[in-house]
Amino acid sequence: MKIKTIVLILLLFPALIGCAAGQAATPSAGTPALEAAYIENKGSDTIVNLALAWAERYQELHSEIRISVTGGGSGTGIAALINGTVDIANASRQISPEEIKEAGAKGIKPVEFVIARDAIGVIVNPKNPVKQLTLPQISAIYKGEITNWKEVGGEDRPIVRLSRETNSGTHVYFLETVVRLGSSTDKSIFSPDTLLLPSSEGIIAEVRDNPNAIGYDGLGYITPEVKTLGVAKDDRSPFVLPSVATVNSNQYPIARDLYMYTGKPPEGAVKTYLDWILSPEAQKIVQELGFVPIK
Repeated sequence: MKIKTIVLILLLFPALIGCAAGQAATPSAGTPALEAAYIENKGSDTIVNLALAWAERYQELHSEIRISVTGGGSGTGIAALINGTVDIANASRQISPEEIKEAGAKGIKPVEFVIARDAIGVIVNPKNPVKQLTLPQISAIYKGEITNWKEVGGEDRPIVRLSRETNSGTHVYFLETVVRLGSSTDKSIFSPDTLLLPSSEGIIAEVRDNPNAIGYDGLGYITPEVKTLGVAKDDRSPFVLPSVATVNSNQYPIARDLYMYTGKPPEGAVKTYLDWILSPEAQKIVQELGFVPIK
């Protein structure tokens, strides 16, 4: 009997161990297990530094999450969203009706999130004596109707126009809001001799080194190496410099929302991340990088 009892105990022992291990691996009530996740985030070069700062901070708080952030322009991000290759697309302009239609044809239903605000500063070389311009003057410069700085109170020098490249959401926004002065029927384009540059940093560098240049850049990219002009809506309006205060008070005339898009209502790790982006902690980073918080 003793031998049979020992054999029975030995047979039951692995099962008892398995039960104990299974109980230990099960989270207690109210303590959800951490779920590893990878979030692909692509798009606007205006937003890319902000998105990188957010991702770095969020991963410090949530070690189980991995976030990949790349630029390439708003058009690139939205195209990737339409093709289903990213979780979140960054854009410094709104998605167009044509892009929404293309996305719908592929079963993608973009959802929009306003994640920050921005001002577009008009910048010149510090040696340029011009301090302010109206929107119609800036429009005429970029359409090639004004070609010399003396026409707007400056020295007798040719104007060198700088712009972001066409895939940039900032380029599209500036074209529609400034060059076309917000008119949906105006089909004006940039002057053919406008130099198209691939980055915000490139525009800063060219304006810094060229006394004849004029450019535009998001508020978060403007440095003391260039001079920011006061801008007026028209010749009857006050000239205003871009800042957090003048954007929030709707005084500065070239201000815009910044966006993130998902291909469907977000859920899981993507939803939790977007919720955090709209939190006071993440919006503090917005202001630290020179953009305008939405809260």
